Amino acid sequence: MTHLFYRRNLPHWQPERATLFVTWRLYGSFPEGFAAHLRKWHGDPRAQFLNSERILDSGSSGPLWLKDPEIAAIAERAIWHGSDLGHYALRAYAVMPNHVHVLIEPLVPLDKLMGGIKGASARHANSQLGRTGKRFWQDESFDRWVRDEAEFRRTRIYIENNPAKAGLCAKPEDWRWSSAFKR
Repeated sequence: MTHLFYRRNLPHWQPERATLFVTWRLYGSFPEGFAAHLRKWHGDPRAQFLNSERILDSGSSGPLWLKDPEIAAIAERAIWHGSDLGHYALRAYAVMPNHVHVLIEPLVPLDKLMGGIKGASARHANSQLGRTGKRFWQDESFDRWVRDEAEFRRTRIYIENNPAKAGLCAKPEDWRWSSAFKR
């Protein structure tokens, strides 16, 4: 099995023919001191993840530009455009107020496809917001390989349920900016 690898702050492994769960955030949306809080955590890892998820999904710090329907549409179009170009097979996505989740099967290196999605959407969104030349997305993204069909199903459900769990809509299919809406 061939693996592509690159590193920014986090290592990014892309096994050949792997499905990836990828999350990226708006620049400045990561709460002050949050990384230090995670490093100090010594409890149950699942409890840490759930606590982190609650804090990050609350959108209690930083910009919430993706709450604007026009800006969310720009992000969504960029996600679909990468799929249309054949850079990946898109399996699920959700555009949240301050971050994005996708479930993809990459057909090109991850750094190339993320550069395409983030670069195009940042230029268009910043132009729409009158912020030309400013940072829109965090440089780093988080990715995880999906190892089997059960994990694929759990991840797809997690992504599509994320807006309802965050209180943005009553049911996943009500959230306009997700694959659940498209079903």
